[in-house]
Amino acid sequence: MDKLARYREIIRQLIFDYASHKPANGQIETEAVIDLEPDHYEVLHIGWDGVRRVHGSVVHIDIINDKVWIQYDGTSQPVAEALLEAGILREDIVLGFHPAELRQYTGFAVS
Repeated sequence: MDKLARYREIIRQLIFDYASHKPANGQIETEAVIDLEPDHYEVLHIGWDGVRRVHGSVVHIDIINDKVWIQYDGTSQPVAEALLEAGILREDIVLGFHPAELRQYTGFAVS
């Protein structure tokens, strides 16, 4: 299996794992969104917490130019650490939620 196919499978498994955790509060469902053609992976929370509508991304990962871009991480279990543990190389992970000029200090890829 080539590197990109392996990364896709790791991310797919990770997305399904994060989507399996239902929030403790409210009537909130989790939804895994996987679009293989543009390499877009996301976990959404959708529902109600009392009178407050909940709809938003919890995890958002893209593969761009053979790098794994974490676009958003709203978890208590950091996505970058989970990706490292699953075998994705540190130099192939970009913390896209940090400004470009700060990424050099993260210990991960800059782009």
